[in-house]
Amino acid sequence: MRSFVSILRFSCGFSIVAVGSVIAFLLALPLIPFRTARIKLCNFYGHVVGRAVLFCAGATPVVRNRERIVASMPAIYVANHTSTLDAFISIWLCPYGACGVFKKEAAYIPFFGQLLLLSGHLMLDRQNSGRAIDTLKNVATLMKAKRLGVWIMPEGTRSKDGRLRDFKKGFVHLAIATGIPVVPVVIHGAHRNWPLGPLNFTPMTLEIDVLPAIDTSKWTEATAGDHAAYVHEVLQAGLKEDQRPAAMALAA
Repeated sequence: MRSFVSILRFSCGFSIVAVGSVIAFLLALPLIPFRTARIKLCNFYGHVVGRAVLFCAGATPVVRNRERIVASMPAIYVANHTSTLDAFISIWLCPYGACGVFKKEAAYIPFFGQLLLLSGHLMLDRQNSGRAIDTLKNVATLMKAKRLGVWIMPEGTRSKDGRLRDFKKGFVHLAIATGIPVVPVVIHGAHRNWPLGPLNFTPMTLEIDVLPAIDTSKWTEATAGDHAAYVHEVLQAGLKEDQRPAAMALAA
């Protein structure tokens, strides 16, 4: 019975994504010359579809200090990543005028991927570091020109056990290039709602904490690794013990 309910939940969510993506795609076509407008249109899509998918998955979100998201715009929002659900949490919370960052493979997701290609949001080739760096440089220029923010999950891929992984430094380079603050967003337990492996949704209250903005105005490229480590420490301190890196959890 639980498997059957999980299939129903997935089917409901997929249908919402499909219909919403088709509508947003058609609306975005006339906006091809206007990237910022396409980004904001897809922000609206994310606010509607992201929240609907959370409902279908049985996740009831409780967001603490959500006002910090809008108050800090433009900013670089850094979230941890343990589940497919995180993508829908991110597009739901991502403020108007902030770009999402997706791996290029997301383009192959039916309906959703085709909208991503048109949306103006970022598609990174994680297998080609040079190309990824060029993409980030280009978006830094766009961010400064249009006062855009960006939402990123710097672990690069989902954590298999829910524990925080090391951060890639792309968000640090963006912060240095733009001078805008970094806002850590802590997602608790999404992997227990939508785990890796066989389809199996577990209804739950999903806690999310938006932490205070971190000033990046004095960050430098020479100490980029230190800045990434500091943001990692701030975010892991906000996590519950079972999601902190194993070494930290044992030391606690």
